[in-house]
Amino acid sequence: MTQYKSTIRLRMSSHDAHYGGNLVDGARMLQLFGDVATELLIQRDGDEGLFKAYDMVEFMAPVYAGDYIEATGEIVSEGNTSRKMKFEARKIIAPRPDISASAADVLAEPIVVCRATGTCVTPKNCQRK
Repeated sequence: MTQYKSTIRLRMSSHDAHYGGNLVDGARMLQLFGDVATELLIQRDGDEGLFKAYDMVEFMAPVYAGDYIEATGEIVSEGNTSRKMKFEARKIIAPRPDISASAADVLAEPIVVCRATGTCVTPKNCQRK
């Protein structure tokens, strides 16, 4: 099986903060995983496909406005129309408001903030590859 992998990086903004203390809603990580899944299905099938279900979601560390998140995913197995995927989101840069409003640190070791596995489906008539 060909390896299909995808990575996206982005900064969580104040618009992503949903709770007190600039805490970002965990559902934001799932939204990133959905974007990664879409790219994987386009690579594999030439079509965006559909996300069917998450089998497992594990939130492991908080995410705050200003954090830079790297979300990765890969197809780990496939059937005729189904694509089993695994995802991981890591915090790679964290703001340092204790130093100044614009200070930030690249983390020596990224912090895993969320992991998930799920299944996507590309209907046979939509598969172009």
